[in-house]
Amino acid sequence: MSAEEIALKTKGNWTKEAVKEKLGINKIYVANEKEGTQEMGALAALNLIEEYNLDPMDIDVILCFGEEWKEYPLTTSAIYIQDRIGADNAWGIDVQNRCCTTVTAMKMAKDMLIADEDIDTVLIAGGYRNGDLIDYSDPLSSMMYNLSAGGGALLLKKNHNENLLLGSHIISDGSLARTAGVKVGGIENPYTTENVETSQRTLTLLEPVKMKERLNEVSMNNWMTCIDRALEKSSLKREDIDYLDVLHMKRSGHKAMLNNLNLDQEQSVYLEDYGHLGQIDQILSLKIGLDEGKISEGSTICSIAAGIGYVWAADIIKWGKADG
Repeated sequence: MSAEEIALKTKGNWTKEAVKEKLGINKIYVANEKEGTQEMGALAALNLIEEYNLDPMDIDVILCFGEEWKEYPLTTSAIYIQDRIGADNAWGIDVQNRCCTTVTAMKMAKDMLIADEDIDTVLIAGGYRNGDLIDYSDPLSSMMYNLSAGGGALLLKKNHNENLLLGSHIISDGSLARTAGVKVGGIENPYTTENVETSQRTLTLLEPVKMKERLNEVSMNNWMTCIDRALEKSSLKREDIDYLDVLHMKRSGHKAMLNNLNLDQEQSVYLEDYGHLGQIDQILSLKIGLDEGKISEGSTICSIAAGIGYVWAADIIKWGKADG
């Protein structure tokens, strides 16, 4: 869906130029009927297995970051992926921290690899298509006009001695837990004959003033705290960062983040041609950074994420062969 198409769907609230320049969207991706959240996660995992000639029977655990908007409510996506890829020796669990889930799952996977001698390989995979739930004519939803669709997967292995995941840090603010979400379909506001026709496109800001004021107060500081603490746990400093693996956000926010870290545009990828694929942004940015030569042997990568709720997270990856 192009910036022009998004602007048209806002019914005059946004122009094509504003969508491009302010929101930083040239286009987003829209999934078809067969590209469900669970299936996209499985396809990404199958692509990973094929590209790196992996044996799915070697996978011990599957952590699925796929969203709750999926093919069938109350089914476990990790187990669906397990069956689709033939990882019969694995067990799986769904992990949810909204758009922070990949960074969160990476920390969980590392901790599991360290703590459990029976775990050697962890697959992190999932799909995302929350853009289905956006009403573009609702001005309150403008911060979510960038929601795109896709699937992603990555693998963490014990004693791999390459592309090391170092320190991570996560902060959450429970006061914002219900400031954004889907209005209809839960216990508080169940489906009725009156609301069922319009119930799908109800992902919006539930308390927009409270959310905006609180985020203006704490968001950038929380992000910087996560980055600094992740660096500290990695025995590194801000000046050691070579590449910022960052989710899609409005253009001014992206520039401010780079400026705060004293980085330039060539040390990151702005996902204006993809939009915000939720928790997949970090995987996509990492792949593009590698493909474009922005990440190379010895690069220090800082991945950052934020999820409504509200959660902020950062981790540090040292790319290439480990020393010693």
